[in-house]
Amino acid sequence: MRLLKQLVPVAVVAFAGGAIVGAVQGSPLLTLLIGVATAVLAVFVYARVVRWSERREPVEVAAQGAAPAIARGALIGVALFAAVIVNIALMGGYRIDGLGSLAGAAGLLGFMAAAAVTEELLFRGILFRIVEERIGTWLSLVLTALLFGLMHLFNAHASLWGAIAIAIEAGGMLAAAYAATRTLWVPIGVHFGWNFAAAGIFGTEVSGNGATQGLLHGVTSGPALLTGGEFGPEASPYAVVFGLLLTVVFMWLARRRGNVVPLRRGATATLTQ
Repeated sequence: MRLLKQLVPVAVVAFAGGAIVGAVQGSPLLTLLIGVATAVLAVFVYARVVRWSERREPVEVAAQGAAPAIARGALIGVALFAAVIVNIALMGGYRIDGLGSLAGAAGLLGFMAAAAVTEELLFRGILFRIVEERIGTWLSLVLTALLFGLMHLFNAHASLWGAIAIAIEAGGMLAAAYAATRTLWVPIGVHFGWNFAAAGIFGTEVSGNGATQGLLHGVTSGPALLTGGEFGPEASPYAVVFGLLLTVVFMWLARRRGNVVPLRRGATATLTQ
């Protein structure tokens, strides 16, 4: 019940905000403003429902230290995607055909802020965190990563391989980022940095959602196995490999800091029956 009490209100904000942002995408200014407003409202609602249902302060979204944590995460996300796109470019799968749209990039700031915040609150803040309490960090990571990948099958240019790639490189990695830091601000920053770098800077598709207008007019070409095809670079083997490497780093930090929750004995008995 605690999961539903938190999931439903945040999901309502996510879906309503997403629908409004989608409706005003023709206006970069409105997209920016409504996207940011959706992100702020989602955090506010999450904090309220956690206080109500768990009788505690939601330290994972505490205001203190939020800005530097988001900045660190965003830098990691941008660097990660830049590493992917540089490797694709070195293989001849990506090129820059001039400048893109500054206004379009500004609109993507709001769009990606709303997506990163709401998805991290739902998948890492609620699903991963609560499920982890019962089945431990590793099983919760695998389960929520699979759900995160499956969610992307509903995108316009979705593919089964794209969903699997997202589950591995993003679903697992972002859960590991939360496990390592026990704050949602870092995975929110990584998620935002990755998505904005993909669409807002390099002008590529994000998770099969269609073409975007970022700061650069980027063109991908060549084998889909290299570039990710219509799904975008997230379905590239480079993205999967780099995402896995970062997952290992985050889980190493989580273990070193004593943040890995073991599988409960009761849950172990249930799983083995």
